[in-house]
Amino acid sequence: MSNDYYEILEISPNASSETIERVFHHLAMRYHPDNRESGDLQQFVLIVEAHGALKDPVKRAEYNIQRKDRLAGRENIAIELGDTRTIEQDNDIQAKILKALYVRLRQDLNNPGLSEFELENKGVCPREQLDFHIWYLKEKGWIRRSEDGKLTVTADGVDRTKTEVNRETTKLLRSRDQEG
Repeated sequence: MSNDYYEILEISPNASSETIERVFHHLAMRYHPDNRESGDLQQFVLIVEAHGALKDPVKRAEYNIQRKDRLAGRENIAIELGDTRTIEQDNDIQAKILKALYVRLRQDLNNPGLSEFELENKGVCPREQLDFHIWYLKEKGWIRRSEDGKLTVTADGVDRTKTEVNRETTKLLRSRDQEG
Protein backbone atom coordinates (compact mmCIF):
# COMPACT_ATOMS: atom_id res chain seq x y z
CA MET A 1 0.00 0.00 0.00
CA SER A 2 2.70 2.47 -0.96
CA ASN A 3 0.42 4.44 -3.27
CA ASP A 4 -1.97 7.01 -1.84
CA TYR A 5 -5.24 6.40 -3.66
CA TYR A 6 -6.50 9.89 -2.93
CA GLU A 7 -3.40 11.38 -4.54
CA ILE A 8 -3.72 9.06 -7.53
CA LEU A 9 -7.30 10.18 -8.10
CA GLU A 10 -6.37 13.78 -7.24
CA ILE A 11 -9.19 14.07 -4.69
CA SER A 12 -9.60 14.94 -1.05
CA PRO A 13 -10.02 12.15 1.52
CA ASN A 14 -13.37 13.83 2.23
CA ALA A 15 -14.57 13.43 -1.37
CA SER A 16 -18.08 12.12 -1.87
CA SER A 17 -18.90 8.90 -3.75
CA GLU A 18 -20.16 10.98 -6.66
CA THR A 19 -16.88 12.89 -6.85
CA ILE A 20 -14.90 9.66 -6.79
CA GLU A 21 -16.93 8.28 -9.70
CA ARG A 22 -16.74 11.49 -11.73
CA VAL A 23 -12.98 11.88 -11.28
CA PHE A 24 -12.38 8.18 -11.92
CA HIS A 25 -14.21 8.29 -15.27
CA HIS A 26 -12.36 11.44 -16.30
CA LEU A 27 -8.90 10.02 -15.41
CA ALA A 28 -9.70 6.57 -16.80
CA MET A 29 -10.52 8.09 -20.17
CA ARG A 30 -7.39 10.24 -20.11
CA TYR A 31 -4.98 7.42 -19.24
CA HIS A 32 -6.71 4.48 -20.94
CA PRO A 33 -4.14 2.64 -23.08
CA ASP A 34 -6.35 3.14 -26.16
CA ASN A 35 -6.04 6.93 -25.85
CA ARG A 36 -3.30 7.76 -28.35
CA GLU A 37 -2.62 11.23 -26.95
CA SER A 38 -2.35 10.60 -23.20
CA GLY A 39 -2.68 6.84 -22.69
CA ASP A 40 -0.51 5.40 -19.91
CA LEU A 41 -1.06 1.79 -18.91
CA GLN A 42 0.73 2.05 -15.56
CA GLN A 43 -1.22 5.15 -14.53
CA PHE A 44 -4.46 3.56 -15.77
CA VAL A 45 -3.86 0.46 -13.63
CA LEU A 46 -3.21 2.65 -10.57
CA ILE A 47 -6.40 4.62 -11.21
CA VAL A 48 -8.46 1.43 -11.49
CA GLU A 49 -6.85 0.08 -8.30
CA ALA A 50 -7.55 3.33 -6.42
CA HIS A 51 -11.14 3.41 -7.66
CA GLY A 52 -11.66 -0.19 -6.59
CA ALA A 53 -10.52 0.59 -3.06
CA LEU A 54 -12.43 3.86 -2.66
CA LYS A 55 -15.76 3.17 -4.41
CA ASP A 56 -16.88 0.57 -1.86
CA PRO A 57 -17.65 2.15 1.55
CA VAL A 58 -16.31 -0.84 3.52
CA LYS A 59 -13.08 -1.09 1.52
CA ARG A 60 -12.69 2.68 1.75
CA ALA A 61 -13.05 2.62 5.54
CA GLU A 62 -10.41 -0.15 5.78
CA TYR A 63 -8.12 1.80 3.45
CA ASN A 64 -8.57 4.98 5.49
CA ILE A 65 -7.47 3.17 8.65
CA GLN A 66 -4.37 1.79 6.91
CA ARG A 67 -3.64 5.20 5.37
CA LYS A 68 -3.91 6.93 8.73
CA ASP A 69 -1.47 4.44 10.29
CA ARG A 70 0.95 4.85 7.38
CA LEU A 71 0.83 8.64 7.58
CA ALA A 72 1.39 8.49 11.34
CA GLY A 73 4.44 6.30 10.66
CA ARG A 74 5.81 8.89 8.21
CA GLU A 75 5.29 11.60 10.82
CA ASN A 76 7.17 9.54 13.41
CA ILE A 77 10.07 9.10 11.01
CA ALA A 78 10.17 12.84 10.36
CA ILE A 79 10.20 13.52 14.09
CA GLU A 80 13.04 11.04 14.65
CA LEU A 81 15.07 12.53 11.80
CA GLY A 82 15.12 15.85 13.59
CA ASP A 83 15.94 14.36 16.99
CA THR A 84 19.60 13.42 17.50
CA ARG A 85 18.74 12.04 20.94
CA THR A 86 17.40 8.91 19.23
CA ILE A 87 20.84 8.08 17.85
CA GLU A 88 22.45 8.83 21.21
CA GLN A 89 19.91 6.55 22.90
CA ASP A 90 20.67 3.83 20.34
CA ASN A 91 24.38 4.14 21.11
CA ASP A 92 23.65 3.83 24.83
CA ILE A 93 21.46 0.76 24.34
CA GLN A 94 24.05 -0.94 22.15
CA ALA A 95 26.76 -0.17 24.72
CA LYS A 96 24.55 -1.65 27.48
CA ILE A 97 23.96 -4.83 25.46
CA LEU A 98 27.70 -5.22 24.86
CA LYS A 99 28.49 -4.55 28.53
CA ALA A 100 25.86 -7.04 29.72
CA LEU A 101 27.24 -9.74 27.41
CA TYR A 102 30.82 -8.83 28.39
CA VAL A 103 30.01 -9.16 32.10
CA ARG A 104 28.20 -12.45 31.51
CA LEU A 105 31.21 -13.83 29.63
CA ARG A 106 33.58 -12.80 32.43
CA GLN A 107 31.31 -14.38 35.04
CA ASP A 108 30.85 -17.74 33.31
CA LEU A 109 32.97 -18.77 30.33
CA ASN A 110 31.06 -22.07 30.10
CA ASN A 111 27.68 -20.36 29.86
CA PRO A 112 28.43 -16.92 28.37
CA GLY A 113 25.16 -16.14 26.64
CA LEU A 114 22.05 -14.16 27.46
CA SER A 115 18.67 -14.46 25.79
CA GLU A 116 16.69 -11.51 24.54
CA PHE A 117 14.32 -12.08 27.45
CA GLU A 118 17.21 -11.84 29.92
CA LEU A 119 18.49 -8.64 28.31
CA GLU A 120 15.02 -7.13 28.53
CA ASN A 121 14.63 -8.18 32.18
CA LYS A 122 17.98 -6.61 33.05
CA GLY A 123 16.56 -3.30 31.84
CA VAL A 124 18.94 -3.07 28.88
CA CYS A 125 16.29 -2.42 26.27
CA PRO A 126 12.54 -2.88 25.68
CA ARG A 127 11.80 -6.02 23.64
CA GLU A 128 10.27 -4.09 20.71
CA GLN A 129 13.56 -2.19 20.22
CA LEU A 130 15.89 -5.11 20.81
CA ASP A 131 15.68 -6.64 17.33
CA PHE A 132 17.23 -3.57 15.67
CA HIS A 133 20.11 -3.42 18.12
CA ILE A 134 20.83 -7.15 17.90
CA TRP A 135 20.83 -6.91 14.11
CA TYR A 136 23.28 -3.99 14.20
CA LEU A 137 25.65 -5.57 16.73
CA LYS A 138 25.65 -8.86 14.79
CA GLU A 139 26.33 -7.05 11.50
CA LYS A 140 29.30 -5.29 13.11
CA GLY A 141 30.60 -8.65 14.34
CA TRP A 142 30.44 -7.60 18.01
CA ILE A 143 27.94 -10.27 19.07
CA ARG A 144 26.84 -13.64 17.75
CA ARG A 145 24.18 -16.23 18.48
CA SER A 146 25.51 -19.36 20.13
CA GLU A 147 24.31 -22.91 19.46
CA ASP A 148 21.85 -22.68 22.35
CA GLY A 149 20.27 -19.60 20.77
CA LYS A 150 21.64 -17.12 23.28
CA LEU A 151 23.60 -14.00 22.40
CA THR A 152 27.29 -13.82 23.24
CA VAL A 153 29.89 -11.14 22.84
CA THR A 154 32.71 -11.76 20.34
CA ALA A 155 36.37 -10.84 20.84
CA ASP A 156 35.75 -7.76 18.68
CA GLY A 157 32.79 -6.96 20.91
CA VAL A 158 35.00 -7.21 23.99
CA ASP A 159 37.49 -4.83 22.39
CA ARG A 160 34.66 -2.46 21.44
CA THR A 161 33.33 -2.54 25.03
CA LYS A 162 36.76 -1.78 26.46
CA THR A 163 37.26 1.09 24.01
CA GLU A 164 33.86 2.52 24.92
CA VAL A 165 34.56 2.25 28.66
CA ASN A 166 37.94 3.94 28.21
CA ARG A 167 36.27 6.73 26.22
CA GLU A 168 33.64 7.21 28.95
CA THR A 169 36.31 7.27 31.66
CA THR A 170 38.37 9.84 29.78
CA LYS A 171 35.29 11.99 29.25
CA LEU A 172 34.42 11.79 32.97
CA LEU A 173 37.97 12.71 34.03
CA ARG A 174 38.03 15.69 31.66
CA SER A 175 34.73 16.99 33.01
CA ARG A 176 36.06 16.67 36.59
CA ASP A 177 39.24 18.54 35.63
CA GLN A 178 37.19 21.35 34.10
CA GLU A 179 35.07 21.62 37.26
CA GLY A 180 38.10 21.78 39.55
